Amino acid sequence: MLRDSLPEIKTECLPGPKAQAVIDRRAAAIPSGIRCGYPVVMDHAEGAMIEDVDGNRFLDWIGGVGVLNIGHCHPEVVEAVKNQADKYFHGMFNVVTHEGYVALAEKLSAIAPVKGDHVKAYFTNSGAEADENAVKIARAYTKRPNIIVFSGAFHGRTLLTMSMTSKKAYAVGMGPFPDGIFRAQFPYYYRNPAGMPQEKACEYYLESIKAVFEQCAPADTIAAVVVEPLQGEGGFIPAPIEWIKAVRELCDEHGILLVADEVQTGFCRTGRMFASEYWKEAGIEPDIIATAKSIAGGVPLSAIIARDEIMDAPAPGTIGGTYGGNALACAAALKVIEVMERDNLAGRSLEIGEKVMSRYNALKEELECVGDVRGLGGMIGIEFVKDKESKEPDAALASAIINECAQNGLLVEGAGTYNNVIRFLAPLVMTDEQLEAGLTIFENAVRNCSGC
Repeated sequence: MLRDSLPEIKTECLPGPKAQAVIDRRAAAIPSGIRCGYPVVMDHAEGAMIEDVDGNRFLDWIGGVGVLNIGHCHPEVVEAVKNQADKYFHGMFNVVTHEGYVALAEKLSAIAPVKGDHVKAYFTNSGAEADENAVKIARAYTKRPNIIVFSGAFHGRTLLTMSMTSKKAYAVGMGPFPDGIFRAQFPYYYRNPAGMPQEKACEYYLESIKAVFEQCAPADTIAAVVVEPLQGEGGFIPAPIEWIKAVRELCDEHGILLVADEVQTGFCRTGRMFASEYWKEAGIEPDIIATAKSIAGGVPLSAIIARDEIMDAPAPGTIGGTYGGNALACAAALKVIEVMERDNLAGRSLEIGEKVMSRYNALKEELECVGDVRGLGGMIGIEFVKDKESKEPDAALASAIINECAQNGLLVEGAGTYNNVIRFLAPLVMTDEQLEAGLTIFENAVRNCSGC
């Protein structure tokens, strides 16, 4: 079965002839702005494996960019979607009620670690929509216009969310951008200012939020602070718990809502169902969670979760949408959560993460080009530099490693403000044998490309 197989390249080169033909058709029919640098045309996929149209088999450590924590085509999720399809595909929830939407909202309200005694949830289609709706309800609840986001942040590609996103390579030629969005410094401890003692770092980054109050928008005009518990596109940088505690206190002091963007970190990726469970274990909770990606095993769905007084603030008709909470997506999500809880995929994430961190840290000890290794559970980033002393980013090396891995049947993806981080986002159903095979390919690629 493909689900249990290992990487295998059968063609003389990649892409193979059948894949190349489809890639050529893609170039003629699809805008070049939807960029893809991988030599893979999928034929079918199971678990952590993809087989392409030429019969080559790839171990997928990208997982649809964090969408496939439960793996490709999980049989129970496939069956749940088929069963729902026999009944009905869709009914707009602003018009008719379907039970799957209600059941999923009840489930997420019960398990999400948000602040408040009674919690509600509703659904949109993508991570960007979830983030945008979180901002909408925060503004409706606080009656304030402004938000604070951070350096390194990625929140999406809609007009509002690409404005919230830090890296403007995702917004070339797309302005003008909405106002009311102000940026503070995210605590990227590996790249603290030169000479800064570690014990001073938390306060340094907290002061950048206070600088927004002083220089950009008074605190009483800020509706929300939006933060990723572990930055994705920014370079897989965990938000330090001591900093989140201080941010929570600052928000409470000024009546500001704390929004956790769990689009990529949710659904067992970090060793918890939600990464903000780590916050709750430290005695703090976000006011709103926006989540998506692995919620439905690859069917488009996202969710916004908060206590009822926040959720009931928007005027009737101002939230919702045609496809939000589609019946097929809700059926998939209910089964995904059931399987994740039953099979303890959060625990599996911790197991995988421990092995990967151990191997990556061994590379860090051995090689001058590995600057930092960091993450939570099975969400791990490895940062490449030209040398450890200068920490100068080495984007060219990261790119070469990604290409070398693909040529040997392993799909990995870059990240980071400087494009010098490689992310680990493998499906959590990956076998131990597949994990070992992937680590071997990756380590060989690092050594071959770095010359070490």
